[in-house]
Amino acid sequence: MSTSETVLPAPPPARHHGPPRARRTARHITPLDGLRGLAVLGVLFFHAGHFGGGFLGVDLFFVLSGFLITGLLLKEAADRQGKADLAAFWVRRARRLLPALTVVIVGTLLLVWAAGPPYLLRFALEDGPWAALQATNWHFISEQVGYWNDADTRVFSHLWSIGVEWQFYVVWPVVVAALARRPATRRLVPVVAAVGAAVSLVVMIALAYGPDTTRAYEGTDTRAFSLLLGALMATEPVRRLVSDIPARQAGRLCVVLVCGLGAYWFLADGPNAPFLFRGGLFLHSLAAALLIALLAHAPDRPVGRLLGSRPLRSLGDVSYSLYLWHWPIYLLLTEEVLGFGGWARTSLLVAASLVAGCLSKVLVEDPVRFKARWARGRTGTACLAAALAAVAAVCLLVPAPNPGADAVDLTQLTSGSN
Repeated sequence: MSTSETVLPAPPPARHHGPPRARRTARHITPLDGLRGLAVLGVLFFHAGHFGGGFLGVDLFFVLSGFLITGLLLKEAADRQGKADLAAFWVRRARRLLPALTVVIVGTLLLVWAAGPPYLLRFALEDGPWAALQATNWHFISEQVGYWNDADTRVFSHLWSIGVEWQFYVVWPVVVAALARRPATRRLVPVVAAVGAAVSLVVMIALAYGPDTTRAYEGTDTRAFSLLLGALMATEPVRRLVSDIPARQAGRLCVVLVCGLGAYWFLADGPNAPFLFRGGLFLHSLAAALLIALLAHAPDRPVGRLLGSRPLRSLGDVSYSLYLWHWPIYLLLTEEVLGFGGWARTSLLVAASLVAGCLSKVLVEDPVRFKARWARGRTGTACLAAALAAVAAVCLLVPAPNPGADAVDLTQLTSGSN
């Protein structure tokens, strides 16, 4: 899942009368890295068939993204007298997210062409351009590709969530930048976030009917409340309220929220989760948003220290690449291909996904993100053009299989998606 830098302005200073303080500096919130690691673990085990509530890790990613992106935008607007540089923001997002996504699209198409069954290649060629356009979710909705029962035929089915986040990145920063220009309108940011989350919940409830809930689950409008609740927690009024909570009490609240979220994760079972589309996802997002805000306020309490441990932080650091690569690997390394299943297969799948994710981060993401020599200037522009050309070339030149070349009954492929 796409991620954001876990860096935010320091907490608002306590109200006082006296000389002005120096400008607040940014800080890194390590527990949020670990929270991202837990989120991707849930998704990995859900897709492996071992954890029915692991799909909620995607919801946790959404809340984290809304919180971090909004905090960064508001900080930049405050530092620049109300002027957020949207062009620079979108360039940073593109540098952070697009290189790995491009490699995954091209690499997956080539791997499926070389080693996958014909039906998998046929759908991959159909879905690849939509993945490149960040619109996979609406493509699946319009084609009535069931989220819960058609995922095993689509190597890019997990990219619906990447589409939702990108569409959020296009719209929400414009809203924040417009409202942050003046102090009077800046106060409306939390109001717009709260109202938008409420409207999104109403839309989800209205659309969650019938045996297939894909429209309610993958729609940008119906999932916006997760991102907006995270955004709400990053606004100044809410952060001031949270900063007034004593650290010890904040730590206790984190324990309660972690236990509640954990219980829901273990009780949830895909689309059969209690009240999932009737407020369950909304309450899950709200609890996750409160947890994130409290962790940002009191990161050194027991829950924060646990989430900030090195193993979870390391997993969170590679979570984006890991998320991108794991589903194609799962579909290619089936039980029939490997000759074994169960936890042995799961261990191999997770290990292979970790290797692919780490290689992507080291060889692609970090060099582009931190502007290695080859990723700057004319060379960087040429690399970008080559990457885009590679996506187009693979989608156009890889031959589509004969529709009758594979006799697999697709209706029998019913295991879940993310």
